[in-house]
Parts: sequence; C-alpha cells; structure tokens
Amino acid sequence: MTTKPAFPDPVADSTVLDERSTARLDALYERLTSLRKVSIGYPCNHRFDFAPLYRFMEFAVNNLGDPFSGSNFRMNTHDFEREVIMTFARLTGIGNEDCWGYVTNGGTEGNMYGLYLAREIYPDGIVYFSEDTHYSVSKILRLQHTRNIMIRSGPTGEMDYRDLEESIRIHRDVPPIVFANAGTTMTGAIDRLDRIREVLERQCTPNAYIHVDAAFSGMILPFVDDPPPWHFGDGADSISISGHKMIGSPLPCGVAMVRKTHMERISRSVEYVGALDTTISGSRNAITPLMLWYALRLHGDEGFRELVGESLRKAAYAEKALNEIGVKAWRNPYSVTVVFPRPPKAIMDKWVLAGSGDIAHLIALPGVSWETLEEFIDDMQRETEKTA
Repeated sequence: MTTKPAFPDPVADSTVLDERSTARLDALYERLTSLRKVSIGYPCNHRFDFAPLYRFMEFAVNNLGDPFSGSNFRMNTHDFEREVIMTFARLTGIGNEDCWGYVTNGGTEGNMYGLYLAREIYPDGIVYFSEDTHYSVSKILRLQHTRNIMIRSGPTGEMDYRDLEESIRIHRDVPPIVFANAGTTMTGAIDRLDRIREVLERQCTPNAYIHVDAAFSGMILPFVDDPPPWHFGDGADSISISGHKMIGSPLPCGVAMVRKTHMERISRSVEYVGALDTTISGSRNAITPLMLWYALRLHGDEGFRELVGESLRKAAYAEKALNEIGVKAWRNPYSVTVVFPRPPKAIMDKWVLAGSGDIAHLIALPGVSWETLEEFIDDMQRETEKTA
C-alpha cells in the first residue's frame, strides 16, 4: 500500500498556506530574528537591505554558462555579473583584459575552481596548505585526488614558511601548488605572498601556482592602508572571495577570480546552451550577482572603507575590553576576528561562538552593534568573576 504524503490537502486558494504551515514560518522568522542579534562568532554580515531587488524574485532567472560568452538562455543577469567581476578585478590588482571570473555559491566553490585550474595546469603537482586552512580544502583535495602536504602554522595561524620551504625542497622536481590564506578561519591570519614567492625563487621552481583563499579578508584588505601582499599584483594565480561575509547577503555567494590565460586552458563550447563551459556548475544563481552588484554600487569604495574601518574599531574595542576584565584576547593585524580562550558552553551557545580546540573567537562585522559587544563583554566578565 502506498503511504500518503504528509502534506495537507490543497486549499481552494492555492496562494494561501494553511494555518499550521503559516505558524511554522512565523516561528522560524522569530527564531532567526532573535539569533541575528547574538550571532557574533561566524562571518555573516547581517546588515543589508535588498528590498529594491525583491521584484526580480518573480522571474525564473539562471546565469547558465560563462558570463563573458553569452548564452542561448537569455533570462539571466550576466551583464550585472560581468560588472561585479570587473569591480573585483580592480580590487584584487589585475586588469580587466587579464582577468576572468564568475559569481559562485560561496568560498568553497571558488577554492575548488582555483585548485581545479592548478591541477589542469600541473597534473602531477603537489598542493601545499597550512593546518589553519579551511576544512573544505581537504575535502576538495580528496574529491580531486590531488597530492598534498599539510604545512605547519605559527601561533597566530600564519603559514610556517620554513616548513613550506623544506617540504618544497624535498619535492623540488614536482610543481608546487601553494594554497595561501588571506584571513584564516579561526584567527584571521594572512599568508604573505612575498614570503611564499621568496621560497619558490630560492627553490628554483618556475613552474608553480598560487591560489589565495580570501573568503573573508578579500573585502577588508582593499580598504586598509599598506596591506600585506595578497592579490594578483603580488603573484596570485587565482583568488576566492565570499560575498555573504563582509559584504552581506541573505544568500551564500562569492566570486572566483583567475588569470584569463589559465581559464582558457579548460574552456569548451556546449551547443545545447550556446555557451562556453568554464564554470563548475551549469545552472547558477542569477539573483546573487544582482545582490553583489547592488551592494558594490550602493556603498562604493568609500562606503566599504567606512564599513571596514568601523569593524576594525569594534574589534580593537572588544580586544581591549576583554583584556581589561582578565580575558587574554588577541587578534592579527588587519583582522576583525578577536581570539580568546574558549569560554563555557553556556556562553558559546548564547552568542553562537565558533570554537576550535581551546580557543574561540568573535567577529566584529558591521552588523554587530556596539551594544551587542558590550553585552557580550558583560557576560564574559560575570563568567570570569565566577571562576576567579
């Protein structure tokens, strides 16, 4: 006997949900509204307003294919996506004519794309990545069956360049693919491309590839004075940046940026869609490019410079205030991530903190108010006094 699906019978007006389903949605909205006020441990900027774009939700849009090559399916936002990529090209130190990219569903896809190109260029290459690299990279390497070596990190989360050099020296006959971080997950550390390039030059490895995971700091470093070397102008071959972290978006998204000559090695034409097959996924979100375009236009460089400055000031305040109450907090230069000893579970749960081993962190994004930081510090002070 076939079991009847556990859905209510359709009502006469199919545009109106039944009361129980409506109540569930209302409860979800209330839960998310409450959590938004205390979520300070993960890099999701909640300060955004895309109301002017809601009207586009009535269209079945799809950014199928290469945004720069056109497609038979014209219900897309490719023209806006191209402008997004060109803006990021400027921010990451590369000319429009030398750059190619597309809007991804998040940082992991951007990292996968960069490592995919690296493997196509150097099929026998070895990927070197630090132990502080995002967990998704190990998964990508398993999926791609790519040889890899994990490199030690220093106490701040930055790559240990001596360990990198020793590992490359041992495998000098194999092209190195270096996976660098511009803002590690837990500590916001930056792997300096000048130090990495010095290692490659000393080991005489002209055939090398550098991918940069700038998921978070890719929208911080362009707006600070004298940032460490991290982008195309400093030697990167590909870069991944998230859109929902510093910029803010209700939908996860990001950009994959590569040198155009690398992309041209893997592109092929697909007759069915009349487009070049250069992206990882075929069908792609057409709303997130519109949201990124809107945010980039709305804020502009000066607006983002103000948002980044505000976040850095909040991070500096939180670091100082925590130390004043006896909590040994610290942060890396150019980082809005404040690291401190892992607090009790009640604090971790209430403030939706991210932890790793014996440390935890808060992230002072624009959507985190000064009042929220003060309330968190008060909670930490009460906990400190309780255990003193």
